[in-house]
Amino acid sequence: MSVGLALAMLLLLGGGGYLLGRQRGVAFVASEGTSVGAVHSRPGYHGAFVAILALLPAAALLVAWALLGEGLIAREVLAGLPAGAVGPSELDREAFLSEVRGLVRGDYAAAFNPNAEAAAAAWKVAARRYGLVFGLGALALGAVGALWGWSRLTPQFRARTRVERMTMILLVVASLVAILTTFGIVASLVFESFRFFQMVSPVEFLFGTQWSPQTAIRADQVGSSGAFGAVPLFWGTVFIGAIIAMVVAIPLGLMTAIYLTQYAAPEFRKVAKPVLEVLAGVPTVVYGFFAALTVAPAVRDFAISIGISNASSESALAAGLVMGVMIIPFVSSMADDALTAVPRSMRDGSLAMGATPSETIRRVLIPAALPGIVGGVLLAVSRAIGETMIVVMAAGLAANLTLNPFDSVTTVTAQIVALLTGDQEFDSAKTLSAFALGLVLFLVTLALNIYALAVVKKYREAYD
Repeated sequence: MSVGLALAMLLLLGGGGYLLGRQRGVAFVASEGTSVGAVHSRPGYHGAFVAILALLPAAALLVAWALLGEGLIAREVLAGLPAGAVGPSELDREAFLSEVRGLVRGDYAAAFNPNAEAAAAAWKVAARRYGLVFGLGALALGAVGALWGWSRLTPQFRARTRVERMTMILLVVASLVAILTTFGIVASLVFESFRFFQMVSPVEFLFGTQWSPQTAIRADQVGSSGAFGAVPLFWGTVFIGAIIAMVVAIPLGLMTAIYLTQYAAPEFRKVAKPVLEVLAGVPTVVYGFFAALTVAPAVRDFAISIGISNASSESALAAGLVMGVMIIPFVSSMADDALTAVPRSMRDGSLAMGATPSETIRRVLIPAALPGIVGGVLLAVSRAIGETMIVVMAAGLAANLTLNPFDSVTTVTAQIVALLTGDQEFDSAKTLSAFALGLVLFLVTLALNIYALAVVKKYREAYD
């Protein structure tokens, strides 16, 4: 029995438990009456109590199967092999099991190891057996839990209290998972970055101007001396995400917000605002294709037309322009909300004093909404400096420290992708440098988000 089939049957069991519990709650109301204190909880809570007891133990068993099942099957398959069929090292066992899994999934038509085909057949048999055992066990647990919960129901049973307590525990567990995941990500970045800084000086990494993360495989290898000065990467990130993209996004986003809030008819605003925010939902790889196939050639042709003959087909300007278009909705939405939140009395007072609408916008509304607008810009910057696909496809991977927007540059995120692509050994400075770059990017983005949220909070307190 597959996990998917067991899960579907378990959901049916939970739904049946809910219906039975609710039906019994309805019977309590019919027999005891609806006077205050006659029945403690509503029928829906009785049904939810039975459904929770049917689902939770069985779901825990299925989660255990999902986490431990493959390890149990692999252990059984390896134990059933003849002596000497697999090498003694852990790497040999992992390579053999990888081949067996490929045969089971159908990725490989034939095996290199003569014992892999027999092991794949044994794997399938063990997977079916364990799946049946765990699936039937989950259904049995669900049935026992539902019957036990149904037997507990009485007119004075505090089903609502129990359900709310279980729901609270579930919410706490979900919150802890999210928090612990964040701590795990930060801990992994810090640990791997510490290993990197044991090999490379932090001063060289943070202030060096040459980036060439090549490490020697052999002692006599030529051209393998690594240079890990990340300043070109930091500059490329700032140049594309915080300068070129913002030059595009801030004026267009702010003017769009001003038009939609101050000049546009309500009917047009209802249509234009959602259409504009669709830009935020377009996958970044689509923007990357657009930048690489349309914008980058146009930028190169423009550079050649004005006499720049060495313009690159991948340029910071092409990536920055498309990235700026992508983050227009971030700037526009925050500016829209900020302008809308300004008290109407300030606008009316300015107009009553004889100011024109444009003077009111420039001298009253924008200064009053400036904290919210700045917060939106900072959030947009943090979004831009974390962008990867557009940079990889349109700006290239050359670590150039240049002010020329027609040159190819790279960013922190693009280099992380390049460093971790393919089979990598996690004991070399080249691979570990990706974690150091990720840590720097995480800290910068975190600082921008904290400052932006502080600015927005201050703005909301002023105009609530």
